[in-house]
Amino acid sequence: MGGLLLVAAVTVLYSLAASRLDRLSVGAPIVFVGAGVLLAPWLFGDSGATFDTEPVRLLAEATLALLLFADASGLGLGAVTRDAGLSGRLLGIGLPLTMLLGTAIAYVLLPGTPWILAGLVAVILAPTDAALSQPVLGNPLVPVRIRRTLNVESGLNDGIATPVVTALIALAVADEMQKVDGPVVAAEAILVAIAVALVVGGGGGRLIRRAHERGWTTPLSENLAVIVLAGASYVGAVAFGGNGFVAAFVAGLIFGRATRREMRAAIDYTETTALFLSFAVWLVFGATLARVLVTSPWNWSAIGYAALSLTVIRMVPVALALLGSGMRTSTVLFIGWFGPRGMASVVFLVVANDDLHVVGLTTPVIQAVGWTILLSVVLHGLTAGPLAQAYGVRIAAVDPPPVEAEEADEPHPRRRSLLGD
Repeated sequence: MGGLLLVAAVTVLYSLAASRLDRLSVGAPIVFVGAGVLLAPWLFGDSGATFDTEPVRLLAEATLALLLFADASGLGLGAVTRDAGLSGRLLGIGLPLTMLLGTAIAYVLLPGTPWILAGLVAVILAPTDAALSQPVLGNPLVPVRIRRTLNVESGLNDGIATPVVTALIALAVADEMQKVDGPVVAAEAILVAIAVALVVGGGGGRLIRRAHERGWTTPLSENLAVIVLAGASYVGAVAFGGNGFVAAFVAGLIFGRATRREMRAAIDYTETTALFLSFAVWLVFGATLARVLVTSPWNWSAIGYAALSLTVIRMVPVALALLGSGMRTSTVLFIGWFGPRGMASVVFLVVANDDLHVVGLTTPVIQAVGWTILLSVVLHGLTAGPLAQAYGVRIAAVDPPPVEAEEADEPHPRRRSLLGD
C-alpha cells in the first residue's frame, strides 16, 4: 500500500509541474524512470521486482497495442503521402540499414552473442519513439516538413519492426530447440494477424461510422468503442495464434480508412489512455532493469554498443538514406540524432526476455538493449528542447527558404505530453 501511495505522489507531483518540466526538456519518461530507480526498495521491498513477470508483460503489451492502433489510425494518408519521399527513404532504406549495421556491431561487441540474438538486439532498438522528443514536434521553429517526417517515421517503424522481431524470436527458439519451422510459424502468425485486423478494423470501423452518421453514438460511446476495438485486435489475434502487435497496427490503418478519419477525438482518447499506461511501464522499467544497470558493475561492452546505437548505428543509415534529397547537413544530423528508443523497444525487450528466458537470452543482450533505452530516455529527453530551438533558429535564418521548409500544414503531433500538445 505504501508503494502505491508513493506512485500516486510522484504522479500528482509530475502532473502539477508537467508544463514547467516540459520547458526544461524533462518529460514523463525521465520522471518515471528516475522515480522507479530511486523508489524501487519502497515500491517492491527488499526482494525487488522482476522484469519478466506476467503482469509486467501484460501491461507492456497492452500499452504498445493501444499505441500502435492509435498511431496507425491517426496517421492520415495525406500526412504520409505529402512527404512520402522523405519518410519512405527513412523507412525503406534507413530502417533496414539500421537493423543490418546494428546486427553486425552487436555480433562484434557483445561477446558470445550468436547472429540471431545480435539481430534481435538491433531490431528491438530500430524503432523510434516521438514521445522522447516531443519538444521537436511541438516547436514551430522546426520546419513542418521535418516534424512531419519524424512523426510519420516514429508512427510506422514500430509496426514494421514487429514482424521482424517476431520472426527472430521464432528463429531463436527454433535454433535452441532444434526446430526447423520457426519462420513458418512466424509467417502464419502474421497472416492470422492481418485477417483479424481486417475483421476488427474494417468491420468495426464501418459499424462505428454508420452509427455516428445516424446519430446513434455519443462522444463517450465512441471513445469506448475505439479503445475496445484496439484491444480486441490484439487479443483476437493472440487467441487465434497470430501476432497481436501486427494485428493492432494493421487494424488501426484499416480503421482509420473505414471511418474516413472522423474518429479523431476517440483516437486521441485511446492514445491518451495508452500514454497513462506508458507511465507505469516506465516506472517498472526504472525499478527493474534500469536500477540493476546503474547499481551493478557496469558492462562496458553493452554501454559501448548503446553509445553506438544512438549515434553511428542510427545516424549513418539516415545519412545514406537521405543522400540526394537536397537536405542540408544540419538537417541530416538533426534527423539522425532524434531517433530515440522508447516504448516499442521496452515492450519488445519484455516479450523477447519472456519468450527466450529459458533458452538463453544472455545478459549482455539484455544489458545492451537496457543501456540504450536508458541513455536515450535521458539524452534525447534533455536535448530535445535546446537542439530543436537552435536548429529552428538556424533554418529560419536561411534565405531563400530551404527545401526543409516546404509545405505549411501543421502535423498532428503524436504521443502528446500530459498537459497538451
